[in-house]
Amino acid sequence: MRCPFCGNVDTQVKDSRPAEDHVAIRRRRFCPACGGRFTTYERVQLRDLVVIKTSGRREEFDRSKLERSIRIAMQKRPVETERIDQMISGIVRRLESLGDTDIPSKRIGEITMEALARIDTVAYVRFASVYMNFQAVGDFDKFMSELRPTSTPDEG
Repeated sequence: MRCPFCGNVDTQVKDSRPAEDHVAIRRRRFCPACGGRFTTYERVQLRDLVVIKTSGRREEFDRSKLERSIRIAMQKRPVETERIDQMISGIVRRLESLGDTDIPSKRIGEITMEALARIDTVAYVRFASVYMNFQAVGDFDKFMSELRPTSTPDEG
């Protein structure tokens, strides 16, 4: 593994342990050339996924991009980091098990929103506001009214 600080390719693993509910291995590494320490994660990748953007453009699926957007939505929410990591791993596993290597970005957004809705409603709304491209307060109102259960007045 190349050192991110000096570029040396001869780095040493100092510690390995399971991470993300045993779906990844976290490795602490040391670079003897510059003394730098860094962490890497090793995960199983079932297949190479390709994202089909709404414009028709194709790009390689990037787990870190998904993770970044989820972490932004979850910012300052009372959800443990480990739970977020498990959710991200679950989303990726679900995408890999869809059976097709070409996945529309819309499907990735839908799966992500489902996962967020189960964990934190505020993060779900934050993600949805970007994903669904809310332009005005009315967009939020409409979305929130769909989230709220409809109450019927008591008859009697």
